[in-house]
Amino acid sequence: MKVAFVTPRYGLEVMGGAESAARQLAEHLVAECRWQVEVFTTCALDHLTWDNVLPAGDSVLNGVTVHRFASRAGRVPEFYELDGRLRTAPAEASLEQARRWVELNGPVTPDLVDAVRESDAGVVAFYPYLYYPTVMGMHGTKAPRVLHPAAHDEPALYLKVFDATFAEADAICYHTGAERRLVQRLRQVAQLPQVVLGLGVSAVVEGGRPGGEVLGLGDRPYVVSVGRVDEHKGSSMLAQFFRTYKQRHPGPLALALVGPVAASIPEHEDIVLTGTVSEADKWDIVRDATVSISPSALESFSLVVLEAWERSVPVMVNATCDPTREHCERSGGGLWFGSYREFEVVLERLCADAELRTLLGAHGRAYVDRYYQWPDLIRRYAAFLGAVRERHDAGGA
Repeated sequence: MKVAFVTPRYGLEVMGGAESAARQLAEHLVAECRWQVEVFTTCALDHLTWDNVLPAGDSVLNGVTVHRFASRAGRVPEFYELDGRLRTAPAEASLEQARRWVELNGPVTPDLVDAVRESDAGVVAFYPYLYYPTVMGMHGTKAPRVLHPAAHDEPALYLKVFDATFAEADAICYHTGAERRLVQRLRQVAQLPQVVLGLGVSAVVEGGRPGGEVLGLGDRPYVVSVGRVDEHKGSSMLAQFFRTYKQRHPGPLALALVGPVAASIPEHEDIVLTGTVSEADKWDIVRDATVSISPSALESFSLVVLEAWERSVPVMVNATCDPTREHCERSGGGLWFGSYREFEVVLERLCADAELRTLLGAHGRAYVDRYYQWPDLIRRYAAFLGAVRERHDAGGA
């Protein structure tokens, strides 16, 4: 079968969780199912500016045919003014205001939308719900539409413009049970075919160096947070919590923030910002960390939590993030914090108790081995897409 993915950014350089998830699903369908897969995306790498960095046109990446389209100019001051007004009471925003928000949020790509409508794919998967290509592309697409919301509890999810996005889906694929419960609480979608799939952990690629050496910390113990260093991802909060923790608990422990930096983090002798690193360096850093911390409250899955468990490293997550907390509760592989005091107690306990760290790490590894291995996941996904196509051909019966 031929499958098309629609996603605002695509490529090895893209760090966004939803876009990376789309790429992994596309590549595994090609590699393990021998399906034809094409992707409709933009020339952008940055989700804030939507600057056209990559050339428009067609290319092939790891067996996937990629169609890139230039987008219009990126976000303008009007977006931030409108977003600031709507996010205080998004459910009360008018449909006209919500539509304007989607247009200003971007990336505005009418040519991409037209191309999706003309695709001969058997199924079209839209990933995630939030952007113009999904909102507009769902209209008029001939093939059955599978929506990957990648939703978390954010103001945009309450905007009326997305009522149609969910209503037009022929099926929905969720990352976690928590995401499914959130969407079903807000949208009338329970009648649609749906699956809770998740993602698999990519093969470990190690560089063979101690993590402390990669970070320039030598033999010092450290905790790590992997992912975009962004205020909206909880990075600024984590840095502040850690600075307070070090004031109250002096010692050699350091914090490594590993990923592209989009937040202003004050310099501190115990905090290392690496910027983007290679896969080998990332895995070396994670392997030797005392604890891996996911401070974000806005996740629909969080692959970095599973990557820590792949290396038997215990995790700490934000208690207000239902998907990552669900991972911890189901696996027994991590703990959570909802305030600085809880952060302090949990981190102090984990740093002091090697036996507990080993136990949590082992539970997390068993959870990943049982539920998040690519061969099983991609077979389930392929079967789901096949059933969606069959149902469509039978007239939705």
